[in-house]
Amino acid sequence: MPGNDDTVKRTNEINTIIPMLDAINIQGKNITTDALLTQRKVATYLVEERHAHYHFTVKNNQPGLFQDIALYFDDREEPDFIICDPPDHGRIEIRKIWITTELNGYLKFPYVRQAFVIERESTTKKTGNVSHDIAYGITSQPPEQASPQKVLETNRGHWSIENSCHYIIDWNFDEDRSRIRTGYGPENVSRLRRFAVGLIKSKGVRSVSQKMQQLNRNIRAVFDFLRMTKNAMPCKLSH
Repeated sequence: MPGNDDTVKRTNEINTIIPMLDAINIQGKNITTDALLTQRKVATYLVEERHAHYHFTVKNNQPGLFQDIALYFDDREEPDFIICDPPDHGRIEIRKIWITTELNGYLKFPYVRQAFVIERESTTKKTGNVSHDIAYGITSQPPEQASPQKVLETNRGHWSIENSCHYIIDWNFDEDRSRIRTGYGPENVSRLRRFAVGLIKSKGVRSVSQKMQQLNRNIRAVFDFLRMTKNAMPCKLSH
């Protein structure tokens, strides 16, 4: 049926993320996701069942939520916080955030404590070309836990991790040359690889590549590393 692929993809993603998070201690943590996982079921799971917080990107896959937030911030004035990054990579980036608690009781989404919009302007020094983008989002953290500066840093950190994760996956799995191309195979394998990298990082490992080599084809070592055996040896951090 037309449009059915998007529904299947969204359902698979939601059904995958919760079992994955079940394997990790996330109590008190702030979980960031891209827009596909901005779902009421995921929000309820995080806050009610795992006593964690969420930081969600909001796009048109949640049209009512997106339109309500975009409309509220349509006539915004001075930003609540601004950050200007030094031109370390040949470009200057300016990030601005506007944030509010006024939509908390209006948005039909569980546990919203703040809604925000972030503007990013990037100027390439060599060419002078300017790019501009806007991102909307929500968080379950109230202002006393998440200031505008902190929300902006969390958002930036999410995309930094996304970019870093892609580099690690490509380097260790050679993902860009993967021959898996049929159906949902590429997406599902990519999710598994990202989950594996995230799980290794969550244990405080400094070198993902080195730890993967140590665990490669050693099932007992994997179970010990994940503390899934009764007599597991303490984990040692790789340097």
